[in-house]
Amino acid sequence: MNDGSTTFEELQTARLSLRRPVEADIDAIFVVHSDPETCAHNPSDALARFEEAEALYRRWDDQWRRHGYGYWIVRRHGCDQQIGFCGVKPMELHGERVLNLFYRFAASAWGQGFAGEAAGAVTGWASRQLPDLPLIARIRPANIASQRVALRAGLSRARQLDTEGYDGFDWIYVAQREHWATEGR
Repeated sequence: MNDGSTTFEELQTARLSLRRPVEADIDAIFVVHSDPETCAHNPSDALARFEEAEALYRRWDDQWRRHGYGYWIVRRHGCDQQIGFCGVKPMELHGERVLNLFYRFAASAWGQGFAGEAAGAVTGWASRQLPDLPLIARIRPANIASQRVALRAGLSRARQLDTEGYDGFDWIYVAQREHWATEGR
């Protein structure tokens, strides 16, 4: 956890800048989360009204305030337009505290490796900064693109942890940490 002496509000990759969301990002949150394509595998995440994006931003901001980490806004270097979101939030899986890796990108950013690059940066950050919390990704079986992102970020399939999720059955992917025994890729 963040002790207040250090903040983790920005991450950099070869092509991307990840930073803590600010109120001015609510428009981007709404645009990405109101696109039916981006929430096709997680329909409960779809937003229909701008007020829902405001509420989502407030939840994200609250997590940053309480934990010192959360979801980052992702932009390409040299571009002011947000192309997506990637980060972690604490949750429970099978009664154990874990970090859930989240990534959602505008459809216009798909197929360019941005999600895998951002997820890899967040996975590395979590491994260094929160090593005691296992990192997982919950992915629908039909979401092949998301499965590829998880693998690119260094996670492996953990069939023994699969479980019912918010919108259906989730396949669980885990970071390579001694805590979780995994099977297959």
